[in-house]
This record gives sequence, C-alpha cells and structure tokens, in this order.
Amino acid sequence: MSIRTQLLKGVLDGCILAIIDQEEVYGYELSKKLEQVGLDISEGTIYPVLLRLQKNGYVIGEMRASDSGPNRKYYSITQKGKEVLGQIREEWKILSGSIEKLLGE
Repeated sequence: MSIRTQLLKGVLDGCILAIIDQEEVYGYELSKKLEQVGLDISEGTIYPVLLRLQKNGYVIGEMRASDSGPNRKYYSITQKGKEVLGQIREEWKILSGSIEKLLGE
C-alpha cells in the first residue's frame, strides 16, 4: 500500500461527508467530485466507505430513477453526520497545523 493511499484512508470519510454536505450525490458522481480536487479514488473504495457511513447513521441512501440508465442511490447527510463532520473539521485544523510544523519546509 502506497504512502498516499495510507494517508487518504485516514481522511476519506471526512472528504466524502464534506461533499455530501454540499449536495446529494450518487457514488460515481462522488468519485468525479473527489477527482476534481485531485483525489483519484476508485468507486471500489468509495462504496464501502458509503456503506459504513450509512451504517453509522451519518448518511442516508435513497434510490431514485435516472433519465440515463438504471436507478441510482443518492446519499444525503444526516444531522449526526453533520455533527461528525464538524468534529472532523476541528480535528483536521489541529492535526494539519501540527503536521505542517513538523513536515513543512
């Protein structure tokens, strides 16, 4: 496993929650939004995270009809998910500042 992959695993839940907090998305759309910000994450990695987030009550998945193919499962964030995202953001501010002090040039 690459160093990049290991680092991403630790922050992927927060990244996914942040996107879903902005708008409801389905899995493929989510992978494209991550890609747009430079995070090339496969759908095979994203779907297990979505299932875990749903199991934990952070997101809700809802099947909807699609104009261009099969039904899609759209994910929306719950109040519990918003609270967790807030905690992740606070921890990220602290951790990223500390890590930048250690690793920054």
